[in-house]
Amino acid sequence: MKRVAEVLEVARSNLAIQARPAREDRRRGRPPLPEDDLLAEIETVIAGLPTYGYRRVHAVIRRRHETDGRPPVNVKRVWRLMKAHGLLLQRHTGAGEERRHDGRVAVATADTRWCSDGFEIGCENGERVRIAFTLDCCDREVPAWVATTGGIAGSDIRDLMALSVEARFGLVNRLPAEIEWLSDNGSPYTADDTRRFACEIGLVPRTTPIESPQSNGMAEAFVKTFKRDYAAVNPKPDALSVLRRLDEWFTHYNEFHPHKALGYRSPREFRRATDAVGARRRPHGNNQTDDGAGSRPKAAPCAEARSACLDADTPSGQ
Repeated sequence: MKRVAEVLEVARSNLAIQARPAREDRRRGRPPLPEDDLLAEIETVIAGLPTYGYRRVHAVIRRRHETDGRPPVNVKRVWRLMKAHGLLLQRHTGAGEERRHDGRVAVATADTRWCSDGFEIGCENGERVRIAFTLDCCDREVPAWVATTGGIAGSDIRDLMALSVEARFGLVNRLPAEIEWLSDNGSPYTADDTRRFACEIGLVPRTTPIESPQSNGMAEAFVKTFKRDYAAVNPKPDALSVLRRLDEWFTHYNEFHPHKALGYRSPREFRRATDAVGARRRPHGNNQTDDGAGSRPKAAPCAEARSACLDADTPSGQ
C-alpha cells in the first residue's frame, strides 16, 4: 500500500478510505415527528388570531396540550413549521426618532402601580369610539375601562378610578394602601377635580415627562396590542357594534392573551399562578370592608353613554 501511494502521489489514508465498501448515510438521532397534526393546530390558532406570532401561537398550543394531558411542543418546532409554510408575521421595527428612557414602569407586586391611557377606534361608517383603561403594572390585567362616543372627560377618568378600585378591592371608601396612578399629561388626568378625587380614594397621581410616551410604555404597548389583536381583525360597522364587543375583547385579553413578560401566560392566569404559590398579594374582590362599604350597583355598558357611571363628586363607596 505504501509503494502504491508513493507511485500515485496520494496519501495512504485516502487510499484506505476509497478501499472501504460504500456505506449508506444514515440520519443521526430520532426520526422526525409527524407534522400534519401540529400544522393543523397552528392553522386553527392563527385562523382566529391572525396577529399572533409564533411565540404566542406556541403558548396557546402549549396551554391546550396541558389541558388535554398531551406532551408539550417545542417552540422551535412551531417556528420551523410556521416559517416553512409562510405563516410567520412580518417584522415591523417602527419609524421615527427614538427617545431615551431609562426608567422602569413595571413593578414586582400587584396593586402597587396602575397606569392609564386613552385611545380611539374608528368605525367603518366614520364614527369613533374613545376608550380609557387601567392596567396593573405587575400582572398586566385591565381591571376596568370606560368607553364613549364623545371625548374622554375628567368625569370619565374619575369613573375609571372608582371602577378600578372596586374591581380589585370591592366597595371601599379608600384603598387600604396607596397605589401610584401613572398617566400622561392629558387634561382629563391633570384636572384639579381628578387629582383631588384620586387622593381622596388613595391613589397617588404620577404624570410622565412632556413628549415622552416611553415613560408610560406599558399603557402604550397595551394600546398597540388591543388595536392589532382585536380592533383590526374584527368587523366595526358602527360605534354601537364596537361598544357591544368591548367587554368581550377585554375579557379575552385578561383571560386568554399570552404575555411575554408573564412567561406567555394571560394576566389572570398569571395572577392565579402567583396566588397558588403563596405570594404576598393585597386582598381584592371583597364586597365589603371594615372601613365602610358602599351600595352602588355596577352599571352595564351602553351605546350613548360611558360603559360605567358614577358620581365623580362623591368618593367611591358612598
